[in-house]
Amino acid sequence: MTFRDEAQALFDRMVTAYRAGDARGCAALFTLDAVLLSPYAPETKGRAAIEALHRDWTAPGGAKTLTVIEAGSAGDLGWCLVAYSEGDGSDDGKSLNLLRRQEDGSWLISHCSLTSDDPPLLGA
Repeated sequence: MTFRDEAQALFDRMVTAYRAGDARGCAALFTLDAVLLSPYAPETKGRAAIEALHRDWTAPGGAKTLTVIEAGSAGDLGWCLVAYSEGDGSDDGKSLNLLRRQEDGSWLISHCSLTSDDPPLLGA
């Protein structure tokens, strides 16, 4: 399995948890010290805070999709560019993710930066 396949499998688990309204399941895919940067919320640090944020994000469920566009790795660090969509054309964008290999060989997200395809105006 290529790194890109492994990254897509990670984001497929995220989609499954997201669609099920499982904020804890979404947060479990992040490292304990992860950082999430988003145009939809303040900077979020740590798995517990990421879980709290996902409680709001996953409440409506929805047709969330996450598709790895590009990916690469070196040793125990990886990166991937992911397209995200809510299914209805709203809140679509890209995320740049840094992944860290865990002792068991699995990958978790350590840093995630979301960029909307339609960013809001500053001060709006």
